[in-house]
Amino acid sequence: MQGSDQADVLFSPLSLPGGAVLRNRIAKASMEENLAAPGQIPDHRLRRLYRAWGAGGAGLLITGNVMVDARAMTGPAGVVLDTRAPLQPFAAWAAAARSGGAAAWMQLNHPGRQVRADLGGVAWSPSAVPISGTGGFARPVAMDDDDIRAVIAMFASAAARAIEAGFTGVQIHAAHGYLLSQFLSPLANRRTDRWGGPIERRARLLIEVVDAVRAAMPAGAALGVKLNTADFQRGGFEHQDALRVVRLLSEHPVDLVELSGGSAERPAMHGALDGTGIDERTRAREAYFLDLSREVVAASPIPIMLTGGIRTVEGAREVLRAGVAVVGVATALAQRPTLPRDWSRGRPGPEPLPASSATDKATVSAAKQAAVRWILRRTAARGVAPETTDPDAALRLDARRRARLLRRYRDWLAARTPSGTRSPL
Repeated sequence: MQGSDQADVLFSPLSLPGGAVLRNRIAKASMEENLAAPGQIPDHRLRRLYRAWGAGGAGLLITGNVMVDARAMTGPAGVVLDTRAPLQPFAAWAAAARSGGAAAWMQLNHPGRQVRADLGGVAWSPSAVPISGTGGFARPVAMDDDDIRAVIAMFASAAARAIEAGFTGVQIHAAHGYLLSQFLSPLANRRTDRWGGPIERRARLLIEVVDAVRAAMPAGAALGVKLNTADFQRGGFEHQDALRVVRLLSEHPVDLVELSGGSAERPAMHGALDGTGIDERTRAREAYFLDLSREVVAASPIPIMLTGGIRTVEGAREVLRAGVAVVGVATALAQRPTLPRDWSRGRPGPEPLPASSATDKATVSAAKQAAVRWILRRTAARGVAPETTDPDAALRLDARRRARLLRRYRDWLAARTPSGTRSPL
């Protein structure tokens, strides 16, 4: 389908298997806002930010990853929704996200071993395999059966509370090297019990989380899963594994599978790789993971959402022509919250972010992420996104801000978690 016909598909409704309906095929993909108020709860800044996105015309807004365990964080200003979190701030956040008519899903996550050592929490992992090639992460602890059952319960409880607060669905994060993704990877998961070995056993935790979450939510609430197309590590989670996991998920009540890729060891989600599956032509074309995902899209009975590098309406149309049901947009929607509305009126999207002056890929990737977070903070403060940003300055500012927020988080964690506690409170 070409031209205006394809544009009509982009802005046409999508009915999901569980009965939920998205008003169009454009989703704000998850971005890590790092905007939690004291107590790791949402406040007026996240409400303002999501109200801006809701007014911009997207069909679906997926939140930044919300932690299910207060002791396991991706950053010191992450939001936590556990059994002790007050629900009213989350209800206000959900209302703001839904105020413009978009569906609003909360992304639920446990980082597993991708926890920085200075956070002082826990770094659970399927096996005690440290993260390679990058420093600063905590030493991982292999989970026992009680830990695994606790994680399943945490996801289910958080999902039930998210829907109670007013979110219309949840997305389970099983990508980017976080805990559920670690169980899927033969590099991180070296277990020989029922949670490890062939892909069917490595996927067992994800499947049990999916079933527990669905059982905890009322009928009509949507359930999505975020999954890597590949980890881009030799011997790791590969394309054929992704194909098999999607087939397994199709036997369970899942409404939408989002495909992405990469981890802390290989940050493909930021377009930062060379020689490992993402080349310069692909980055220039947008949709980093489109080629890798084509077989999954063709075989999946579940609607597929594709995220990674999409910034123009032409790029979005290319993704839809490949059979993808929902186009996930992240950085471009940070730069321009009104992007879906602009596309519908024939207006171009924003220019790509300025490049960092750094020469190593890790710093370039970190600077890009810092620039996006700076844009989100400015939008949360003013309701309008800034027109320009300096990635290198944003990275320096991020480091200073993190040091302050780290002290706040550690004080809060110490006050609510007795020393030596392994189980969630």
